Amino acid sequence: MKHVKAWLLLALVISRGSTLGYSLDEGNLSSAEIDITSASTNPLVPTILCGGSGSRLWPASREQSPKFFMSLPGNENFLQTAFLRGAGLNNVSDILTVSGADYMFRVESDCEKIHDKAHTIKKHYIHEPCARNTAAAIATACLYAKQNISPDALLLVLAADHIIENQEAFSNAVHAATELAKNDKIVTFGITPSRPETGYGYIEADGINVLNFVEKPDYETAESYIKSGKFIWNSGMFCFKVTKMLDEMGRYCPDILRNSTIAFENARKSPFHVYPERADFDAIRSDSIDYAVMQKTKDANVIPCDIGWNDIGCWKSLGSLGKADESGNKIVGDAILENCTDCFVQVEKDFIVGVVGLTNIAVIVTPDAMLVVDKNSAQDVKKIYAKLKNNNHDAYKIHKAVHRPWGTYEILNERDGFKVKRIEVKSGAKLSLQSHEHRSEHWVVVQGTAKVLNGDKELELTVNGSTFIPAKSLHRLENIGDELLILIETQIGSYLGEDDIKRYDDAYGRV
Repeated sequence: MKHVKAWLLLALVISRGSTLGYSLDEGNLSSAEIDITSASTNPLVPTILCGGSGSRLWPASREQSPKFFMSLPGNENFLQTAFLRGAGLNNVSDILTVSGADYMFRVESDCEKIHDKAHTIKKHYIHEPCARNTAAAIATACLYAKQNISPDALLLVLAADHIIENQEAFSNAVHAATELAKNDKIVTFGITPSRPETGYGYIEADGINVLNFVEKPDYETAESYIKSGKFIWNSGMFCFKVTKMLDEMGRYCPDILRNSTIAFENARKSPFHVYPERADFDAIRSDSIDYAVMQKTKDANVIPCDIGWNDIGCWKSLGSLGKADESGNKIVGDAILENCTDCFVQVEKDFIVGVVGLTNIAVIVTPDAMLVVDKNSAQDVKKIYAKLKNNNHDAYKIHKAVHRPWGTYEILNERDGFKVKRIEVKSGAKLSLQSHEHRSEHWVVVQGTAKVLNGDKELELTVNGSTFIPAKSLHRLENIGDELLILIETQIGSYLGEDDIKRYDDAYGRV
């Protein structure tokens, strides 16, 4: 009877609106009413996908510092907010994060920083050696969860870069989705559209039944979708049994499942971590889960919901967050606006920006780049990113301040033939054993205590201590003190690119 009641309540929720645009939280159904069953035998595992370059949010987002590391109002960034969202659901004890291996150290660090707010959660990580889209990520996550968490697990796939403002409505939607997923449905979450939107995909649905997935439309088509009342935004969030998804992948994309299984079985593993080999992972065909499974399966359901969802994909959407002044302007950082309306200005430290006489413009200033864009053309920022990448300009890849597993470095000055960096090394951390083909380096310690291997010499340097490292010389830097180690590095040479490095040994698996 409990399961029958659950299905009746779910049907009632779906039927309360004359169109698909109902809201779970508008139906006055509490989470207790929707979560009809007692303690589930199918543990729910929020699975956070940290992917994408965030090219439309350049210059704040870069290839090696994607948008989910961008700060939000408050103390958390996108990733931390997604983690807390999953941890805030009932009966969640494990969270799985899938991310690029190059910045997994930052993912782990950010998750650990919110440990006090989610201290009971077991954290699991899959280190992707290269990007192979969401089908590979989800296949690997299913294989991991089945083996290491529970063969009966339900995965709740979340993106690291979404905003969801109504946690209670989100929780209600998840409860409704789990009831369907327990009955071997692959459930996606459809967002009640508030406007014609060309930056999102759409789902055509009849109640909870998915009829069709539609790619990002032009504006006129998006308008027709909204008027029809049959289409909702595709959120890219899913809920399903791991066994059901693996079965469907075996049916509709067997090559992806086969190669994902090979990569998982051959991967280096440690408690709560999986490190697939690059050659194995690169062999997986790159495809989205929408194309690989969702557009083909006969068991797709959708939960239409109004949860305050926003896929922050461009500066127009990010600029919509927060409260505007009386002229519709929003300012983050140090800026002065005069005779401006509906503008968004974001300025990082050490700059003051003046903006005069503009309407509907976004101005983004970082220490090494500036973007000025009409908000109606915000989707085209990715074209700037693409041109920078084609020209191999560092600004598409890294910020002036660059995070590494051992700490950070910041480029203070760079001209032909020399580059000056400020390097910070965490206590107990050390850089890789390395050499450079084209440049020599001068190191001067300004804070802390360093142990330096320079050729065949081992040195201990304190404040004002220095050493010169010739090109091709084997060297290593380590912080052996309790405080942060800070030094100034001056590079001199004919080529100063960050790829002029040969590693021989590394504590972070980068050899």
